[in-house]
Amino acid sequence: MSKRAGGRWLAAALAVSAVLTSGCVASVDAGELPGVYRNEATGAQIVLGSDGTFSATDVSMDGVSDPVDFSGEWDFLDDQASSDFIYLSIEDGGLGRIGGVQLYTSGPEKVYFNSDPDGPPTLELTRTAAQ
Repeated sequence: MSKRAGGRWLAAALAVSAVLTSGCVASVDAGELPGVYRNEATGAQIVLGSDGTFSATDVSMDGVSDPVDFSGEWDFLDDQASSDFIYLSIEDGGLGRIGGVQLYTSGPEKVYFNSDPDGPPTLELTRTAAQ
């Protein structure tokens, strides 16, 4: 086999591997999402109720602005092109005119905000025991 043909096989194998690996992200069942998620460092907390409501306390989604409290209804949107997420429809609270935000899932135990799609998460929250 020539070096050129070997390089093509390697490139093809890497491409197939990338496609297969992209499908290995931990899937999330909407029924597993209700619960209390907290960031111990900031004190931020989000409670996803099994009735489809949520409350957020001391949350700064971009890591820069002052923390605010807000509440409303949540809906898990899976099968999205880029990433599954929880859509928080804000009905009351300190986010002004914002109607809703995306809360991304990283398995059933962790959720996060990402205000810059090209950057790292700006706030991560981990499931905790109800308080």
